[in-house]
Amino acid sequence: MTFPSRYDAVLFDCDGVLVDSEPITNGVLREMLQELGWTLTAAECMRLFIGKAVKDERALIEARTGRPLTEEWLALFRHRRNERLEQQLRPIEGAAEAVAAVHAACEGRIACASGADRLKVELQLAKCGLMRWFEGRIFTGHELPRSKPAPDVYLAAAAAVGTDPRRCAVVEDTVTGVTAGVAAGTTVFGYSPPEAGHDAPAALLAAGAVRIFTSMRDLPALLA
Repeated sequence: MTFPSRYDAVLFDCDGVLVDSEPITNGVLREMLQELGWTLTAAECMRLFIGKAVKDERALIEARTGRPLTEEWLALFRHRRNERLEQQLRPIEGAAEAVAAVHAACEGRIACASGADRLKVELQLAKCGLMRWFEGRIFTGHELPRSKPAPDVYLAAAAAVGTDPRRCAVVEDTVTGVTAGVAAGTTVFGYSPPEAGHDAPAALLAAGAVRIFTSMRDLPALLA
């Protein structure tokens, strides 16, 4: 069932909202940090890096490993990450159905706004069968002056679909992303299922999310 949306456009984060990538990406990062001498549990790695671009955490990684974070290391991380994503990535349960319904309700005014690099975002959307809904409307923090938690990527996405940010809904699962959506002037819905890889409901609400939901299948009705 398609519900008419009370928002003119809906802007989706990618990792943890459309695709179940955070455990995979963080697993590769944890392995590579271990190789540099910094041992983290899976939960610690998630807490420190979820929703953030690894390149933006250069100072932290260098301080904890005592080694410079080189462009070569970042390139190797992206290569190993992408290989693992190609092997293991799955869509978030119910995401395809929710995106199709929201796309119809908003007459195509949806976009994907991610803090990740474009190659990763496009790889993930293509692998999970979601690219047809977002092709030509993908925005990444790597291509803008500032990434999340700055609002740049959401402002760019809203402009591209011709909508005032105040008339946009954003779907996010991390404090970093919610902060970006709120700073852009949008209304943010926090996706927080019980599985690992998403920030807790209380944290998302404290960052400014107006509503928490735990199943992507519920999203179209929440936006109605």
